[in-house]
Amino acid sequence: MRLRGAWLRLRATGLRFRTLGAKRDYSERVDDDIPTLRRILSECRVLAVVGLSADWHRPSYFAAKYMQEHGYRIIPVNPRYAGGEILGERCYAALAEVPVKVDLVDVFRRSEDVMPVARDAVAIGARVLWQQLGVKNAEAAAYARAHGLAAVMDRCVKIEHGRLFGGLNWAGVNTRVISARRPRWLAY
Repeated sequence: MRLRGAWLRLRATGLRFRTLGAKRDYSERVDDDIPTLRRILSECRVLAVVGLSADWHRPSYFAAKYMQEHGYRIIPVNPRYAGGEILGERCYAALAEVPVKVDLVDVFRRSEDVMPVARDAVAIGARVLWQQLGVKNAEAAAYARAHGLAAVMDRCVKIEHGRLFGGLNWAGVNTRVISARRPRWLAY
């Protein structure tokens, strides 16, 4: 029974081990399980959205607006709109220019453009590198994990927030989250 408890504690860390005494392999760590995503979204309140567009019909704008309406601070990072405003926040050309502490770097760029963003996220001391739906750069994720950041790939921050904290299940969507607790608030 004691061995089972140790195994469960190892599984709770989000790391996969080949044997009990194996060293940590950061490339195998899983950061997209429900407890980890819930922890990330509840602790990280300042989001730098790299590639945020000012066009209201773009997915980046829609996701950032949703997160802003749910109490998150959104910091736009896009050289095209640098110096202007998006969603009422000043837009910056690069992550290094952001004057406040960033918790989560949300990437709306092509997969091949993520590695420089990962390096910048490590340099500014972010806690999470989040690659949006369709963005999959395993090398950048491994780099971020090796430097102590959590890394999420191919997931939408808005969808995950709605799935884990919102009332998405009330609309009949199978969120794969079973809970007897009702959400504290709804988006509408």
